[in-house]
Amino acid sequence: MTIAEPDAVGPMLTQTAAAKVDEYIAAAGGGGLALRIAVFGGGCSGPRYQLGLDDRTLDGDVRRRWHGVDVVVDADSAPQLADATIDWIDRDGMTGFTVDAGPGAAGACDACPGC
Repeated sequence: MTIAEPDAVGPMLTQTAAAKVDEYIAAAGGGGLALRIAVFGGGCSGPRYQLGLDDRTLDGDVRRRWHGVDVVVDADSAPQLADATIDWIDRDGMTGFTVDAGPGAAGACDACPGC
């Protein structure tokens, strides 16, 4: 289900990130593509995020629209990304998407005293 931007909840896409996703969608031929975000792993090194373009909506997916771009998250990843903000940076030699998972995100594990 896609809901209107003012009512949408995370993961939020900034205008800068949405513009970059639009560029990738145009380069891939457009036509119904959305940004799909998934969370993998965790533990001491924290979660890993996978971002890619997808034309599918799978059972249980959460679909939101930000700045004209559809963002799709699988049901398992959705709770971990509920307060996330996805941005695009291009500064100080770093270029790419960033994921700020928000204050409630699970970080490194508490099972060890540190690495």
